[in-house]
Amino acid sequence: MNTKTQLKSRMGISPILATLLLIVIAVAAIVVTYAWIMTYMSSAGQQAGVQLTLDTVSWSTDKTKIMLYVRNVGTADAVIDKVYMGESSTNLTPVTHNATNALVQANGGTLTITISYNYTSGTIYYFKVVPKTGAPLEFSRRAP
Repeated sequence: MNTKTQLKSRMGISPILATLLLIVIAVAAIVVTYAWIMTYMSSAGQQAGVQLTLDTVSWSTDKTKIMLYVRNVGTADAVIDKVYMGESSTNLTPVTHNATNALVQANGGTLTITISYNYTSGTIYYFKVVPKTGAPLEFSRRAP
């Protein structure tokens, strides 16, 4: 069999079918990309609405309580989920506090979080205040 006959015997898809197949693949890729971007943008927008800042930290004189004064400067109300504390930023543990499910109003609302903890003077403590949505507030302070 010569090469000319061999090339004619192979069947391929028509140019119209190939074009339609490429269009279908392109549309499917666009739909998947659009869905992913919309999901990302909606969650990022919701998280950007909560922005916690620290006003100050107050330490009780009997060394058993720490008060955190937290402000929400974001555009959405924040609900406090958990508070962590430790002597290292990499080894934080949940602490007993009064603010579980407490609401911090948007646009400057404040909340006092009271932590029951026997602290030692001169030690640097690391804190993490975690809202249900949005970025956590992380900071450190030296006990007086």
